[in-house]
Amino acid sequence: MDFIFAQSQPVQGSGILSFLPFILIMVILYFFMLRPQAQKQKQKEEMVNNLNKGDKVVTMGGIIGTLTGFKEKGKLITLKVDNNTTLTLNKSAIAGLSGKINQDDIA
Repeated sequence: MDFIFAQSQPVQGSGILSFLPFILIMVILYFFMLRPQAQKQKQKEEMVNNLNKGDKVVTMGGIIGTLTGFKEKGKLITLKVDNNTTLTLNKSAIAGLSGKINQDDIA
């Protein structure tokens, strides 16, 4: 009769083994989602910091122009769009260099 009661009693497992699936999900989430996004953001930050006069750039709004200068210690850029049109934008509004931009970078 003891074997019947032995089966009905819950088996106590190790505390870490019960959290192992959650830990594995977090590791997978990090390597497939968070880490690539952080690397992409780091590459964009490097590109924005290495902008020079004369670079053709695309803004987040889709405006294409030539970088003509910097203002306020490099926080703002001057973008020449046309012969008579010059825009002053925040440096963070740059999506990428013209010709090297992906649709995913704009969104």
